[in-house]
Amino acid sequence: MSALVTFRDLIAANRRKSAWLVVGFCVFTTLAILGISLGVIALVAPGALEYWDWRQTAVLTLLAAAISGMVALLAVYRGDRFLLLASGAQPIAKADDPQLYNVVEEVAIAAGIPTPPVYLIDDTAMNAFATGRDPQHAAIAITRGLREKLTRDELQGVIAHEIAHIRNYDIRLMMLLAVLIGTVAVLADFFFQMLRFTGRVRSSSPSGRRRSSAGGGVVALIVTVIALFLALLAPLVAQIIQLAVSRQREYLADATAVELTRNPQGILGALKKLALDTEVLEVANRGTAHMYFVNPIRQYAARGHSIFASHPPIQERIRRLEQLLV
Repeated sequence: MSALVTFRDLIAANRRKSAWLVVGFCVFTTLAILGISLGVIALVAPGALEYWDWRQTAVLTLLAAAISGMVALLAVYRGDRFLLLASGAQPIAKADDPQLYNVVEEVAIAAGIPTPPVYLIDDTAMNAFATGRDPQHAAIAITRGLREKLTRDELQGVIAHEIAHIRNYDIRLMMLLAVLIGTVAVLADFFFQMLRFTGRVRSSSPSGRRRSSAGGGVVALIVTVIALFLALLAPLVAQIIQLAVSRQREYLADATAVELTRNPQGILGALKKLALDTEVLEVANRGTAHMYFVNPIRQYAARGHSIFASHPPIQERIRRLEQLLV
């Protein structure tokens, strides 16, 4: 019973985290848009800030808040489609692979959630991921390599891991984090592009070399420095937070997979096979790597306990699972 309460508490905690993440995402993105927009103005027309009507800041802030809110809603309600499309996953009918669907159905029943639709990624590398916003709107994707190279018990272990992400609401949390990282990165890149552009314009224009008024120049410098700080630091901090959350969720999903299947050997066998797999999943990238069963980008998988690792080391995951056998 205590284990059941723990998992229910986990689901509730993940729901709260998702709600706070949406709020934090909107606030963070609003501030980033506001700061970087003012930075662009400072770069393009330094003197303009001296006469800036700061009531316009309220309008700019509301616009930034509206944009960030729409992006957050888009992440919640359409993020799964974007991820499936980006991975090249295609839906599988039950008639096409009855055994696979039987495995998914039995684990879903054990987890007490609806059976999610299954998608196939046509790649010989072994991997899988779950996506969606809740158990009623979720999906699982596996690679052809995973389907062909694992035994039924091993496949069941991987499917149970992904269904654990669905049941524990990790899919919503991690999808929001992924969109947060992408949005911050786009904002930062936009600022640096403007920085390079205005630098070229000023260097080639005689009027651009003339100094603006002292007051405007000081304000422009301060705003530009703040925007530069945001553009440099925000993506790094956001990514570190995302990856730390991702690593903890993987350990929990491994343990939940054992709870659902009552068979630690299944997921253990799968992890041991994947530890030896050197094939690269071509459709994966750093922005989506945290969604997969194991890190699909092998050069980053070797980072182990680094704060920039999207997954715990496979050997550490194996060690923790083996402790359940003692």
